[in-house]
Amino acid sequence: MQPASSNYLKGAAFGFAAVSVWASWSVVTRLAVTTSLDAWDIVALRFGVAGLLLWPVLVRRGLALDRLGWFGLGVLIAGNGVPYALVAATGLHFAPAYDGGALNPGCLPLFVALIATIVMGEKISTTRILGLSLILVGAVIIVGWHAEGRDAAWSTSRTFGDVLFLIAAFLTACFTLVMRQAKLDPLHAAALVSTGSLVIYLPIYFALYGAGYGAGLARIPLADLAIQALFQGVVVTVISLVLYGRAVVILGTSGGAAFGALVPALSALFAIPLLGEWPTGTNWVGILFISAGVYLASGAPLPRGRGGSSERINRLSITRSPACGGCLRSNGYQLELNSLPAVSTLTGARTVFSLVGKRVGIHSYKPRGASHARSSLLWCL
Repeated sequence: MQPASSNYLKGAAFGFAAVSVWASWSVVTRLAVTTSLDAWDIVALRFGVAGLLLWPVLVRRGLALDRLGWFGLGVLIAGNGVPYALVAATGLHFAPAYDGGALNPGCLPLFVALIATIVMGEKISTTRILGLSLILVGAVIIVGWHAEGRDAAWSTSRTFGDVLFLIAAFLTACFTLVMRQAKLDPLHAAALVSTGSLVIYLPIYFALYGAGYGAGLARIPLADLAIQALFQGVVVTVISLVLYGRAVVILGTSGGAAFGALVPALSALFAIPLLGEWPTGTNWVGILFISAGVYLASGAPLPRGRGGSSERINRLSITRSPACGGCLRSNGYQLELNSLPAVSTLTGARTVFSLVGKRVGIHSYKPRGASHARSSLLWCL
C-alpha cells in the first residue's frame, strides 16, 4: 500500500497537469484568433479531430437517449460543443486571455449553483455560498474596472469579450447539470459532444468556407494548423480529461475539483510570456477572489484544528448492500459510491463517498485473507 503522502503527490501531479491544459487553452486560442485563425477554424479543428478520435467510444456506448432524451442530448452538445466553443473563442478575439481564464471556467460554479437552486431546488451550504459570493465579487472587479490605463475603444471591446465569456460559462453549466442528471461519465459525454459537433458543424463549415486549395483550413500555414489541431483536438479534449479523471480517482471528487481554482491565475501567468499581456493590480485582485471562490465552491477540504469535528476511524468495515443497489453499508451508515469501480478494485486508491450528506474521504484497501474491504476515514467536511 502506497503512503498517503505519495498517493496525494501523484494525484496532485495529475490535477495540476489537467488545469495547466485548461489554463493554456485561453492563451493558445487567444494567440490563434489574433493571428492566422478565427473562431470558426478553431471549432472545426477541435471537433474535427476529437470527433474522429472519440467516434469508437460513441459506437460502443451509444447515444444514451434513454437517460438524456433528444432535448438533453441537444443541451449537452450546445453546452460544451460548437456553440460553447464559438462563443468562448470569439470572446478571446476581443478580450485578453486572463479575462477568459478567470470568467469562463471561474464563473462556472456560480452558474451551476444558480441553475441547480432555481430549477432543481437544491440547497447550498454556507461554505459554498461564501465561495460563490467571492466569485461574483471577482467577476465584478474584472468586468467593471477595464478603463485603468486603457482607452475607451479597448474597454468596449473587452467588455463584449467578457460578456461572451460569461455566456460560455453559462452554457458549460447547463452541460454540467445535464451530464450529472444523466449520470454520464466524462469520456462518454466528451464522445457525444465531439462526434455530434463533428456531424453537425463540419458540413456547415466547409459549405461556408470551402474545402479547396486556399480556402477554409487549407489557407492556414501548415505549422499553425498542426499545432492547433493537436492542441485543440487531442490535448484539450482528450488528454486533459484523462489527467483530471486520474486526479479524481486518487484525490476524490472535491480534491480533484479544487485544482480548478488554479486556472485563473495560471491563465494570467501563461499569458505574460506567450502573449505579452500583463494583468493590472486590479485584475490580480479579481483573479484572487475568483480563485478563492472556486476553491470554496468546489467543496475542497479546509484545514481543521485539533478541536475540529473531523474524526479518525480505523479499520472501518465496508460491505456492499444488495438492498440499496450501488450503495455500500458500514456500521449502520449508508455510503453512496461516487465512482464506478467497486471498492474491492480500489486497492491502495482514495475515493469519495457521501456519508449522511457530508463528504468523506476514504482510503480503501483489502488486507490479505480478508473477505471484504477495510478503510481508514481520512477527512470529513
